[in-house]
Amino acid sequence: MTAVVDAPQQLDATLARTTMAQALNRALADAMTADPSVVVLGEDVGPLGGVFRITDRLQREFGEERCFDTPLAEAGIIGMAVGMAMNGFRPVAEMQFDAFALPAFEQVVGHVAKMRNRTRGVLNLPMVIRIPYAGGIGGVEHHSDSSESYYAHTAGLTVVAPSTAADAYSLLREAIEYPDPVVFLEPKRLYWAKEPLSLPVRTEPIGRAVVRRAGTDATLVAYGPSVPVALAAAAVAAAEGRSLEVVDVRSLVPFDEETVAASVRRTGRAVVIAEASGFASVASEISARIAEQCFHSLHAPVRRVTGFDIPYPPPKLERHHLPGVDRILDTVDELQWESA
Repeated sequence: MTAVVDAPQQLDATLARTTMAQALNRALADAMTADPSVVVLGEDVGPLGGVFRITDRLQREFGEERCFDTPLAEAGIIGMAVGMAMNGFRPVAEMQFDAFALPAFEQVVGHVAKMRNRTRGVLNLPMVIRIPYAGGIGGVEHHSDSSESYYAHTAGLTVVAPSTAADAYSLLREAIEYPDPVVFLEPKRLYWAKEPLSLPVRTEPIGRAVVRRAGTDATLVAYGPSVPVALAAAAVAAAEGRSLEVVDVRSLVPFDEETVAASVRRTGRAVVIAEASGFASVASEISARIAEQCFHSLHAPVRRVTGFDIPYPPPKLERHHLPGVDRILDTVDELQWESA
């Protein structure tokens, strides 16, 4: 049976309110306390504490040998992390923004993803690549991109994208403990979102999707920054008499096909939501899998609401580019309700 996990706003209101940024910072500190082999590296992660302050106070608490600044050379950061992971460390490398990681892409694809297979299992790489990603903060291209499809397409990588502070803490702790490399996508616009939360906390493991809101008429499948938007759309739909279920994918690779398919079989309709451009995307893959697994349960074709197939637009235009409540509800309205 699929578990239904309460949305953050439905949790115990008496708990302290914690931001996703605070949860990530605490996860790093707790991991470094628990395991002396955990090290943090990246541009400005030391005295500054990172551009989003995710590594705040870590250097002061754990010293310059375990949390240190690197040159502005992303390929060098990942290359160094590969060498450290091969020699007994558990490095956590920070990329300042999503598209800043592109200069390191050869290291990620050519070495990080392949080392276990290349050495026939002799060498694994227990390392995490943290990437602030996606838009919604008024940034421009290189600062607001959604590159998850590149990583999800690369065999040998685990790819996760939390949408809540609780998942941010739990998934990062699990990612650091993981025996193989994890690309950890942090939705920037949710860094300052607060939720009632007591840390430490462990949520569902990597590889499990969760139902954030139960519904009966259609399923909204989302991950990362698109989950709160999907929940907002479901709330508006409920006020209009339509019951939408919201599934938070959480883990892009491995993908929890069972939970997504079970939801769509119950509702008979599906809309997949993601900020990345739609062509050849994670949303495309999820849509294809729903069609393959749920064909005989579908009352309408699977639809997608994604970013457009363009370079990321200027800040004043990003609200038109990003999936919003109106675009989601317009798409839901097109799901052939006359056949119900």
